Amino acid sequence: MTRIAGVDEVGRGPLAGPVMACAVVLDLTQIPEGLNDSKKLTARRRADLCDVIEAVAEVSVAEASVEEIDSLNILRASHLAMVRAVAGLRTPPDHCLIDGNLIPKGLEISAEAIIKGDSRCLSISAASIVAKIRRDHVMSALAQHYPGYGWETNAGYPSKSHRLALQNLGVTPHHRRSFKPVHNILYQQKNVSA
Repeated sequence: MTRIAGVDEVGRGPLAGPVMACAVVLDLTQIPEGLNDSKKLTARRRADLCDVIEAVAEVSVAEASVEEIDSLNILRASHLAMVRAVAGLRTPPDHCLIDGNLIPKGLEISAEAIIKGDSRCLSISAASIVAKIRRDHVMSALAQHYPGYGWETNAGYPSKSHRLALQNLGVTPHHRRSFKPVHNILYQQKNVSA
């Protein structure tokens, strides 16, 4: 039987934190009900589905760090996280379904890109749900060490309160220096101290 992995990433838009990817191989005899694009589900439903997915499917989660994002660029870093997630599966899949319009460089497995795959393909939906839940956990944990940025609620995305905190509290080691709002603050600080 052909083993197909759905692959998705989350966290390309935030100003802080890693980009995270997930690869999921569903058991066709135990497909969780209600799979959909993680953005179309409530937080409670996502959390419940994540538990079910992790119980009945083969799941691998991987990330690319802030340093990798800043040195590679966000697209290449998200692709690196996807390649790592696929490599982390117990048994390599025969084929990967990748959310988006590009197949990650370095993926040495047969693959196809599916635009809006997280709402069109169950295994990609499952991957989007797990990736979102896992990244939210990472950002909530970071929020305990760096209070004031609202990461427990904004997950590092450039909300108004997060941008305000950047202005008032400054840049943390978890901020992406290559992203314009963060870069601009660092540049302003450099000019003020020069």
